[in-house]
Amino acid sequence: MNDPTDSCRIGSSFPRPEAPDKLRGQARYTDDLPGNGVLHGATVRSTCARGTIRGIQFSPTIDWSQFVIVDARDVPGKNRLQLLTDDQPVLAATRINHPAEPVLLLAHPDRETLRHAVRQVRVLVDEEPPVEDLRAAMTGSERIHGDDNLLKSYTILKGDPDSVWEGAALVVEGEYETGAQEQLYIEPQAIQAEPMIGGGVVIKGSLQCPYYVHKGLLPILDLPADRVRVIQFTTGGAFGGKEEYPSLLAAHAALLALKAGQSVRMVYERDEDMLATTKRHPSLTRILTAIDDAGKLLALEIDFNLDGGAYVTLSPVVLSRGAIHAAGPYACPHVRVTARAWATNRPPMGAFRGFGAPQSIFALERQLDRVAAAAGLDPVEFRRMNLLTRGASMATGQQMTQDPGWSALLDHALEKSNYHDVHRRALAHNRESLDTRRGVGLSTFMHGAGFTGSGEVTLASVVEVAALAEGLIEVRTSCVEMGQGAIAVFTQIAAESAGLPASCIRIARPDTAHVPDSGPTVASRTAMVVGELVRRAVCDLCELLKAHGWTPGQSPDLFAEACRQATLSGPLRTRSQYQAPPGINWDDATYRGDAYAAWAWAVYVAETETDLATLESRVTRFTAVQEVGRVINPILAQGQIEGGVTQAIGWALMEEVAWRGGAMANNRLSGYIVPTAADTPEIGVHFLEHPFSHGPGGAKGIGELPMDGPAPAICAALDMALGTRITAIPALPERLLHELSLREASDE
Repeated sequence: MNDPTDSCRIGSSFPRPEAPDKLRGQARYTDDLPGNGVLHGATVRSTCARGTIRGIQFSPTIDWSQFVIVDARDVPGKNRLQLLTDDQPVLAATRINHPAEPVLLLAHPDRETLRHAVRQVRVLVDEEPPVEDLRAAMTGSERIHGDDNLLKSYTILKGDPDSVWEGAALVVEGEYETGAQEQLYIEPQAIQAEPMIGGGVVIKGSLQCPYYVHKGLLPILDLPADRVRVIQFTTGGAFGGKEEYPSLLAAHAALLALKAGQSVRMVYERDEDMLATTKRHPSLTRILTAIDDAGKLLALEIDFNLDGGAYVTLSPVVLSRGAIHAAGPYACPHVRVTARAWATNRPPMGAFRGFGAPQSIFALERQLDRVAAAAGLDPVEFRRMNLLTRGASMATGQQMTQDPGWSALLDHALEKSNYHDVHRRALAHNRESLDTRRGVGLSTFMHGAGFTGSGEVTLASVVEVAALAEGLIEVRTSCVEMGQGAIAVFTQIAAESAGLPASCIRIARPDTAHVPDSGPTVASRTAMVVGELVRRAVCDLCELLKAHGWTPGQSPDLFAEACRQATLSGPLRTRSQYQAPPGINWDDATYRGDAYAAWAWAVYVAETETDLATLESRVTRFTAVQEVGRVINPILAQGQIEGGVTQAIGWALMEEVAWRGGAMANNRLSGYIVPTAADTPEIGVHFLEHPFSHGPGGAKGIGELPMDGPAPAICAALDMALGTRITAIPALPERLLHELSLREASDE
């Protein structure tokens, strides 16, 4: 007879419990909530990038008495959104700092009437010259933030790079640029606000971080903590786009609901979502690299810059992660990373899968290909000789106390991709074909799991589990299911810890009135950090249940009887709180130390084909080899890798945000091209497992890793195919044409 706990053990592909409802179309999203008595809300936005508000003009063709109208004067508390700073207004009162900035809110029972009314309001602005992009911000010719347009800066220093350049065998300089990217979650931003009996508000919506929204609303609404309740509803994707933005939308819905005295639902249309919400930070990176005669890295000077948009939002922490990943997984004795986030008059940039690391890793990996070419070295073997080994240190000084296993990862990737044979066949094809060119490229990279530096210690996340009288363990965390498999993974961890089948585990809906603050659902931390808290809390609960005659591994019937006995006199529950693993230390003042408790490592190989008539490129095959600790759920892990690689293919080859006057001009799916199934190649996913002793079952983070490595591997393949030197993405046909023109000019 099979053990009923086998199907949900760590390491098994336990099915996602919420999947059947989604497959049948029965899952209830925010816009599916009952609509009786609910008003629809909408936002009136600025149309220019910068200026002073002169007035608001309402069309006389509309009976405005039918509408609930909210402006900055209706904010009962502080008209500022509290995140890392509070520079962003909830509603612009006097100044416009980016296109699509919220100025006025309207609510009405009929959605179509509301849409028409929004178009009948004009925000009158005395316009001023905007800073439209990163390069303009860096010149400082037009100052829009402080004395220098600088939102945040960091410096990471290891050794003395300036002592190296003169005596190096080779010094190579390069400049690299990446564009913005739209998260394009399936379900647009959606929030419903309901007045609370006795005062206050209940927020229901599509979001990643219930406690971010909760903390953000308190000063805006001037309410005590128990008068604001936030409940996460089924969330149709996020990718970072529902980390900070829902706090602003929740504030808007709450202001309308409190003024109207009835529930208000705000659901963005796709074009509004793409126009107004956050995106991946565009970047500009300059790198100076020195190597010795043998090809060993001597020094890296990295100038890493991000376009933060009009307000600070999460740019400092995105910048921080990008800076820490900028020197890559290489042993280099002298490194200086200067990282800066700049203000522009674009909508604020924000969190997106990878959180700054894809931008800096793209630049470094492209630079290393350039250095290898300049030195006449094979790019694979050049990397191999410089990758971190046991005893080496990263740019922040973090010591490799264990061997990351790069040799095995690299060999595995070469073998699984058949790299050298593919390389030979591509060369042969390119000699013969008049129609297409083929290439193969490789990248080596890493991603830190969890919050950066002391972030997890500061968060001090908490998980609670409870024994319920009906014979269940309820897991209470604020980490949400948004398509990544959190419910399945938490179920597996709890079930294995208690020796019970999955049917004895229930994962509570994230609701600030019912679950503790386990931190946000971000940073590849859910399985590793929060999952370990789940494991510890369940183990502690099991210890308490021993007093009632049950021990882990005994039957569910005995467990149910123990729960019934244990809860006769009141709730039985336990809590666990985050503690840093021993030996992990970080100094925020010097930016030195252990930036992350655990790193995931990876080698990716891309094969491409480019049509010589159109210069359209496609990825024909992709091999992803990674070490992520123990894999909790193989099917879900494979899905995370495949999804991340596909998203990165879009960023590398086709997803271009076209800016006009600081606004996204192609804010519709007819103009913003993303990969479809037809653009997605065969993706071979391979895991090497080295369990992490402080993760549940040995797990590390996985969600963001696959976003980091594909773009440089794809561009390396295109360079091999076309003889180009691609330094900017997306590598659209027109960009490839420009690169080919440069090559032809240099050949003449």
